[in-house]
Amino acid sequence: MAKLAHYIDVGQRRLRCGCTTGTCAAAAARGAAERLLSGSWPDTVAILTPARIPVTAELLRRTAGPDGASCAVEKDGGDDPDITDGLLIFVHAALTDAPGITIEGGEGVGRVTLPGLDQPVGAAAINSVPRQMITAQLLEAAAKYGYAGGFSVTVSIPGGADIARRTFNPRLGIAGGLSILGTGGIVRPMSEAALIDSVRLEIRSLRARGHADLLITPGNYGEDFCRDVLRLSLTRWALCSNYVGEAIDCAAGSGARSLLLVGHLGKLVKVAGGAMNTHSKTADGRRETLTAHTALCGGDPSLTAAIYAAPTTDRAVEILRDAALDRPVLRSIAAALDEQLKRRAGGMAIEALFFSNRYGILGQTPGAEELLRLHAADDELGVRN
Repeated sequence: MAKLAHYIDVGQRRLRCGCTTGTCAAAAARGAAERLLSGSWPDTVAILTPARIPVTAELLRRTAGPDGASCAVEKDGGDDPDITDGLLIFVHAALTDAPGITIEGGEGVGRVTLPGLDQPVGAAAINSVPRQMITAQLLEAAAKYGYAGGFSVTVSIPGGADIARRTFNPRLGIAGGLSILGTGGIVRPMSEAALIDSVRLEIRSLRARGHADLLITPGNYGEDFCRDVLRLSLTRWALCSNYVGEAIDCAAGSGARSLLLVGHLGKLVKVAGGAMNTHSKTADGRRETLTAHTALCGGDPSLTAAIYAAPTTDRAVEILRDAALDRPVLRSIAAALDEQLKRRAGGMAIEALFFSNRYGILGQTPGAEELLRLHAADDELGVRN
């Protein structure tokens, strides 16, 4: 992978972004398709990520034969590389007589063993957006060369099985390797001190513009949910990443009148358990908190054991729904979340809403409706300062 020349300001630092494993796989797939359809290898391929940021990737370890073409793209983690930085993401592609595209996982790519993840049980752990990216690149190559047939694609990561043992994959229900991930195609640096500075800067900027009622989300899922589902204005919105406590402290300290926190259940259930930094390296009490509230709401030992073993919060909600206990448990979590937030916020009004991309709104604190009205999308000018 050519070093991505895309930078973002994080606090007082300028940090270089990287590329996801999904972007690497899509670029390698495009390179292999070009070789199959044109008869020659390009040295690099250029693709546009879902974040609308172009990426140019160098094609490595190129081979071709009667059974197809294979090449690799090196994973670039940017200025805050993760455990996959520098790995080679391989794609082997072959032409098929029948139209359509099949995407499979090979060596070093995990397989889903538990329900509730992005892919069904038994499938390769190649998430939906990377699959869409790979498919888009293959279709573009086919259109370029007038090819009407199909493709068979296998993604592999040599050494991925060993590296995966040091990740959360085994606990999540992904066995035998790493996942091919990425919703935007771009890895944004995660320097903790710089990110906290950035959170504070965003909130202070909103306050400096006269906004007293703030809308905060931990990440892009929350932003999208606020805009697309809740139909809220983002005029007074800021990201807090994992630093919920820091965001509350800054908002209260800067004299904000109210703060509405909107986030995925997987994040806010940690806050309900008292974790104000929700990074998995710091706190990952999701299953413990869900299990405790299930027991408090009358869940029997077999149900609490099932909740404790659930690989994701979506799967836990599914189990609770099957047991007709989802509503009381989610109300109990909302009450605990309300208590934790108000303790941290002091005198500032604070409310929260949590959701799931699969199930929609799951719960909210008692005063959330009032703050939701403050941020309604018809208030585009932010006149309620």
